[in-house]
Amino acid sequence: MYLTDKNKVYTLLKMIEEVQDYAIILLDKEGIIQNWNSGAKKIKGYHSDEIIGKNFSLFYTHEDQLNKKHLKLLEQATKYGRATDTGWRVKKDGTWFWGNITITAIHNEMNEVIGFGKLTRDLTEFKKNELAKALKARELKIKELEQFTYIASHDLQEPLRTVSNYIQIIEEDYGAFLDQQGKEYLSIIDQAAMRMKALVSGLLDHSRLGIKSKTTSVDLNEILKATLTDLKSLIESKKATVHYPKNLPNIIGYKVELHQLFLNLITNAIKFTNDNIAPIIIIGCEKRMNHWEFSIQDNGIGINSKNFDKIFNIFQRTEETLQYEGYGLGLAHCKKIVELHNGKIWVESVIDQGTTFHFNLLSQTNE
Repeated sequence: MYLTDKNKVYTLLKMIEEVQDYAIILLDKEGIIQNWNSGAKKIKGYHSDEIIGKNFSLFYTHEDQLNKKHLKLLEQATKYGRATDTGWRVKKDGTWFWGNITITAIHNEMNEVIGFGKLTRDLTEFKKNELAKALKARELKIKELEQFTYIASHDLQEPLRTVSNYIQIIEEDYGAFLDQQGKEYLSIIDQAAMRMKALVSGLLDHSRLGIKSKTTSVDLNEILKATLTDLKSLIESKKATVHYPKNLPNIIGYKVELHQLFLNLITNAIKFTNDNIAPIIIIGCEKRMNHWEFSIQDNGIGINSKNFDKIFNIFQRTEETLQYEGYGLGLAHCKKIVELHNGKIWVESVIDQGTTFHFNLLSQTNE
């Protein structure tokens, strides 16, 4: 028995509706959803009556929506007949999945685009396995590097102690026989040895971040309270004002390192200001899709945009900060701490107007 055209269409639509491994949907020219199959419900979490008639941009992350990624894919499909993409998409409950997407243009008899067919496959498990392998390889390299750094730094301590000890012996036993220039030379050697000792100590601290620590549920209200208590003397001496949210979240993380993160960033915000300006620090916190985004804003000396990446490298200082004490370790520590929490840190700044450091930390739940 042969199926009529009407029966063929009905059978095809029924087959599409019952497919569970793929989300197969039809879009009109503007991207409005026209149908919903079992696979779409399984992958994205919506029931048909919740989603039909809405724009498919709902499936895209906030960043992709701002970049109009969904519209660019429709434009590509219109121009070339087909568009493909692989990336993070958003479910009904706000969680993300790694999707492989194909959008195909549908034409009428006049070869005019009248809509689109969209096929989505959930590759989250594949992505997790891929990320797990990459993370394992990265962790192994980091562990090897940290071990090398620790050993090298530790071994450098001994000759530095020897230099310092001999400087002290020379000062005590032969100081009376040195002229003024000789004493100045000895002082220069001593100061250089002390600077080297501080750098080696900083390198050791950097290599130890996250080592032997365990993740726990961390109340960031307590972290910030402890940080401001530690900085009370500096805040008062600089006449600084610190504004912050009253309700910060709990996250899964390294408690000691998170305290160090806030301590470093707030210290810098107070420290790098002009003497005639009272520091004003504003701490912000906003919930994003699956993470919290924090900001620490100041009214300080600012950072030249050409140095935005450089400042997060260890032992790097910029021309704006040379008059201030320090060795260029604080922001390198901050970057490593944020990355230990699978986050990202970045900066926005204008010279003589101030700086805002942003960083994100994964939320404790997806709610």
